[in-house]
Amino acid sequence: MRVMIAEDDALLREGLVLLLSTAGIEVVAAVDNADDFLAAVAADRPDAVVVDVRLPPTFTDDGLRAAVSARKLHPGLPVLVLSSWVEDSYAAELLGDGMGGVGYLLKERVGKVDRFLDSLRRVAAGGTAMDPEVISQLLVRRKADDPMAALTAREREVLALMAEGHNNATIAERLVVSEGAVHKHIRSIFAKLGLSTEDVGHRRVLAVLAYLNA
Repeated sequence: MRVMIAEDDALLREGLVLLLSTAGIEVVAAVDNADDFLAAVAADRPDAVVVDVRLPPTFTDDGLRAAVSARKLHPGLPVLVLSSWVEDSYAAELLGDGMGGVGYLLKERVGKVDRFLDSLRRVAAGGTAMDPEVISQLLVRRKADDPMAALTAREREVLALMAEGHNNATIAERLVVSEGAVHKHIRSIFAKLGLSTEDVGHRRVLAVLAYLNA
């Protein structure tokens, strides 16, 4: 896997480079600002990118805007946002473009290396990896006529766990129900969102993106 990193904190940036290299992942570029990141992505499309939300020059949402631009340059480019903040100014556009391959993790909650690497690989494969706190904060901005309103409380729990990237077996274990019950909930979720009820990876990603899109 070939990965690019955009992180302004030098210690964290070099730490990520070392971590990924040790895991056998090639880091083709590691930059500290949005402009250099976009130039690197334009010159050599990676398999995935890891981007901080707040980068120079403004330290607001430069990283997130750069990630959106990179996805426009390379549609479907897998993006894993690793940040100290839940920034919603461009999050909906990034998470809801229907392409898959997106993740948003909070730095302070990524306590295990294996979890981070698993999230990165999942995103690179076209899946999702969402921090539960990110999901919680994005849900606050829902509109009154949001189609998610049709989902039951249990269906929302199932979909939230899907957004974190869990498979049916793990969801069943977390909710203390059978895998068959989880499968039925997922089929109902797909139906309410107007998707095919076939429980396959692509449909799961579409459902999660619909869930996250504000």
